[in-house]
Amino acid sequence: MTCEEARKNLPLFLYGELSFDEEELVEVHVDECAACRHALAREKAMFAALDSVELVPSPAALAESRAELRRRLAMADQAITNQAPRTMNASGSSFWDKIREGFTIHFHFAPGIAQVVGAAAMLALGFLTARVAPNTLGNWGTASMIAPASSRVRYVEPTTPGRVQIVLDETRQRVLSGSVDDEAIQRLLLTAAKDPSDAGLRVESVDLLKNNSQSAEIRKALVYSLEHDPNAGVRLKALDGLRQFAEDPDTRTALTQVLLKDDNPGVRTQVIDLLVQRHTDAMVGVLQELMEKEDNGYIRMRCQKVLQEMNASSEMY
Repeated sequence: MTCEEARKNLPLFLYGELSFDEEELVEVHVDECAACRHALAREKAMFAALDSVELVPSPAALAESRAELRRRLAMADQAITNQAPRTMNASGSSFWDKIREGFTIHFHFAPGIAQVVGAAAMLALGFLTARVAPNTLGNWGTASMIAPASSRVRYVEPTTPGRVQIVLDETRQRVLSGSVDDEAIQRLLLTAAKDPSDAGLRVESVDLLKNNSQSAEIRKALVYSLEHDPNAGVRLKALDGLRQFAEDPDTRTALTQVLLKDDNPGVRTQVIDLLVQRHTDAMVGVLQELMEKEDNGYIRMRCQKVLQEMNASSEMY
């Protein structure tokens, strides 16, 4: 970032209006550039001076400004009516540019009353806009204003004695409710079931999804959780949802892999109970392989009992 770019962004930097990347670029440049550090200090001093001034317009100034506002708005309506659809005047400036210019506060050494009148006009304009179009936000705007938000302090800086400037990162939250049979709700639960940072969220999501395992997509997600989730609680919840599909070939394949690889004895025990509901020749080899490396006494005993019921040896040959 050049000095010119950094100094252009200093006002936005002080008020926290830059993106994270832009803010970081400014910080790095200011740390390395003495001239820009001096410019930043000068900007801070000016902002502190502006913030310390409280402008309280008098009732007479407010009344005069409102009257002027009504007069200008009436002129604007008349001009639009007379000049539509032409929007540019002879000088090349748009009509609304002229209106905007009329309400712009310029920071110069003009008489104080001029700035008072300008500020009051802007105040009246904002009030009038709210009265004329109170519902322009619609339901979305209302929801956004009342939606809960989580905040994180991004930047803290003392300004004047006894005052501080704090920049917050805010994340707006939305609260949704609906039936677990609703497709949109199910898709959100499927996403939450794979959240890598919150095992509790995954447990709750899989617990809700397991009651709808008739859906092929949900069943696939349960198999994925059973095979890959690092939390044993999540894997057990997924296993509960797959019980009624223990005879499904794809599910049995997944159960067999889990039996041989899962490091939780509780999970392995429940997988054995599901797989041995139907004795097959393929199960003999799986149980024999498990017996060779299994160190849990109960699981070894369970495998041995099943192999005896199948008239098979406990050892592989």
